[in-house]
Amino acid sequence: MAIDPICRMEVDEKTAKHTSDYKGNKYYFCAASCKTKFDQQPDKYVGEQPKGGCCCCGSC
Repeated sequence: MAIDPICRMEVDEKTAKHTSDYKGNKYYFCAASCKTKFDQQPDKYVGEQPKGGCCCCGSC
């Protein structure tokens, strides 16, 4: 399982509908809104640690 870098939810790489490639790495997202947020400012989210609680996608 991958971790969505925006909301920190677990995402199954095999079934993920939303992905982005950035600096040679593939990132997986639980929802289109998380992908969009990442794509706008990827450096802000790469390597970020969990902050607790999801607020962006309404999936959790």
